[in-house]
Amino acid sequence: MRVLITGAAGFLGSNLCDRFLADGHSVVGLDNFLTGNPENIAHLMGEKRFEFIEHNISTFTYVAGPLDGVLHFASPASPVDYLEYPIATLKVGAHGTHNALGVAKAKNARFFLASTSEVYGDPLEHPQTEKYWGNVNPVGPRGCYDEAKRFAEAMTMAYHRHHKMDTRIIRIFNTYGPRMRPNDGRVVSNFIVQALTNEPLTIYGDGSQTRSFCYVSDEVEGIYRLFMRGDSNPMNIGNPNEFTVRQLAELVIELTGTKSQIVRRELPVDDPKVRQPDITRAREMLGWEPAISLREGVTKTIEYFRSVLAKQTVPTRA
Repeated sequence: MRVLITGAAGFLGSNLCDRFLADGHSVVGLDNFLTGNPENIAHLMGEKRFEFIEHNISTFTYVAGPLDGVLHFASPASPVDYLEYPIATLKVGAHGTHNALGVAKAKNARFFLASTSEVYGDPLEHPQTEKYWGNVNPVGPRGCYDEAKRFAEAMTMAYHRHHKMDTRIIRIFNTYGPRMRPNDGRVVSNFIVQALTNEPLTIYGDGSQTRSFCYVSDEVEGIYRLFMRGDSNPMNIGNPNEFTVRQLAELVIELTGTKSQIVRRELPVDDPKVRQPDITRAREMLGWEPAISLREGVTKTIEYFRSVLAKQTVPTRA
């Protein structure tokens, strides 16, 4: 197949490019580097089955040649990013999704939307099933991301129903691993970088809020299977094992051997208290569930960030 992946230089997008190429497919990557990192795809630039377009999907988009799939992963995805770029986040959820759907429709290609567990907001249902409609504050500071993704889901289903398009919607839960940015503001990268630089590990509130952490290779495998043999209904892909934020902090301290202490800060507005996916649909339809434990995944991610931070501290020669 030949597929278009928007947000190709991002954390998940770049790993997904690798996955499709590894299976012999051709990939057209698209990114405007608002939050993507050129280094994430530098190793692909000599690959004959990989093409790259530097472009903002929120503007008119044309891709030459046939496409079998369009996977829309372009969007700021961490609180630091979407709070800094709220309008761009809303635009890529609205205009970007519309443009990506237009490309898929023109090419008669399957469309895949990267949505998020944030559509559930601060959930009143636990764990969260795909049938849950969510508890989202549309005018709060997180609304720019939550509502952009909820709109993107609605737009995708409108194209599916009205134009009879073949579509997929994934709701991604907390994912971590290599190619995360050190300063992206996500809890795993925050804790690891703070520990490796001997800074205090910052938890918000008392750290009792829960998250479910999925290692990137598991997440990408779930994405790939959903693209290949899923259906049009939204599907949770995430690790159902639930941990408190404090438990994660303590694990990072143990595995890094840091002397860092845990400090508390005020809980951000609308921060979800719980987050845990029900992955029954993924198990039954895709035969998928995560294989990497939190301890193993965090160990791998620590090694990645050690190498990243070591490069940043190496003095350059005149």
